[in-house]
Amino acid sequence: MFERILTGSRYMVLIAVIGSLIAAFALLWYAGLKVISIVFKVGREVSLDSVVDKGIILAFIQVIDLFILGTVFYIIAVGLYELFFNDRIGLPGWLAVHDFDDLKSKLMSALIVVLGVLFLGEAVSWKGGTDLLAFGASIALIIATVSYFLSFKSRKVKDVSKGADSEGS
Repeated sequence: MFERILTGSRYMVLIAVIGSLIAAFALLWYAGLKVISIVFKVGREVSLDSVVDKGIILAFIQVIDLFILGTVFYIIAVGLYELFFNDRIGLPGWLAVHDFDDLKSKLMSALIVVLGVLFLGEAVSWKGGTDLLAFGASIALIIATVSYFLSFKSRKVKDVSKGADSEGS
């Protein structure tokens, strides 16, 4: 009986799948509307002023950040669904999640992109001062740490597969 309860409890993960999917749709929809709004604003305020240009660039960078975050939530939803319910749902190979490490690696890779876009937005809106250097250094440290983690995981997987190949021969 306890095993049935544990087996059935995996359906609680549907809450995370549905919640992540709703968050993805909401963010992507909002970002799409924001793009339309920015395009209309550009049409109304056509100017060759560099201050306006920086504002438009920053607005588009922020929208890209929303698109990336929406995509991350989608990857979480799909990844959790694949892990707990059905790993053959007809997605591209690069989106396939076979184990929890696959999902973590995809999320870590997305984190690097989000942090890069975040820094780019700060750099575009930067008004001077030294605070950008500390902010950039902290983001660089996080990106370096995550990149090391991803490369370590990649080497570990290659080492395991080499071991399996040598055992099979």
